[in-house]
Amino acid sequence: MIRAALISSLLLGACAQVPGSGAADRSTPEYKGVETSLLNGDLVRFNVAMSGARSEADLDDYAECAAAQYALIRGYGFARHVRTKMKQEGGVQTADAVYTISPSLPRGLRTIDAEVVVADCEANGIPTV
Repeated sequence: MIRAALISSLLLGACAQVPGSGAADRSTPEYKGVETSLLNGDLVRFNVAMSGARSEADLDDYAECAAAQYALIRGYGFARHVRTKMKQEGGVQTADAVYTISPSLPRGLRTIDAEVVVADCEANGIPTV
């Protein structure tokens, strides 16, 4: 009985409208560019900027797309997320993201297969480097 009530409340919560999430309120993301800096060997910083992000995930996806394409350009097949710092100023969201790039699957939790991620970015209209 408790399980049914929990499932029911989760389903109702999923259907609830979040303030500012209506179709009329959504803005189209505008990708404003990527600056790439090689920090040391396989450690790379990506500074990305955009406006109209619906959430921090949009900005994080943009940085990940840049990292994946950069890895491919350098002849590597994989990357691993190290950290991301985000901020917003005057309607523009920015992220300072750091990734390692490598020819083989690195250890860690936030690893990406560069070819798969770049294909996904292209399918979703997110630009890469």
